[in-house]
Formats: sequence, structure tokens, C-alpha cells
Amino acid sequence: MVSAVIFTVHFIFALIIFTKKWQDESISAALLNIGLIAILFSVGWTITGMISGFIMKPKGLGIFFTGDDFSLTLLTLAEYFFYRMYYKDVFTGDDKGTQ
Repeated sequence: MVSAVIFTVHFIFALIIFTKKWQDESISAALLNIGLIAILFSVGWTITGMISGFIMKPKGLGIFFTGDDFSLTLLTLAEYFFYRMYYKDVFTGDDKGTQ
């Protein structure tokens, strides 16, 4: 269940970034940003999977929070801080006009 929520959050985030970049820049910029998100997700999940393997067993804390769920949670926390810096202009409202 945790992994489904995390995948859904990533999917919604990717759609928001794709739409925003497509509107503000171009379709190629939007596709490049989706590629960046996909590469960071796949490489980050591999790295956090190795880290979670050192910390806990693959069974994790039971059927509701497995080792994969733990690694996805670590990945989501790391991505949150990275994307907050990288896409600062997308979510701050700096593109809104002032009168």
C-alpha cells in the first residue's frame, strides 16, 4: 500500500512538471524533465535499495512496510529536498504577475 501511494505521488508530480514545462517552455523541455525524473527515480531506488538492505531485512516491518517500501520512502524524502531546490520556480509563484 505504501508503494502504491509513493508511485501515485511520483506520477502526479511528473504530470505537473510535464504540463508546467510544456506550457512555459516547449514539448522538448517537458520530455527532458520527465526523462530526468525517471532516471533519478530508477537510480535513486537502486541506491536506496542497497541502503535499506543494510538497515533492515527484505521482510521489513511486516506485510505493510517491506524493505522496498522503506527504500521508496528514503528515495521520496531525498527527492523532495532535491526537487524543492531544482524546481523552485515552478511552485513558488514567481511567474505570477504583480500589479
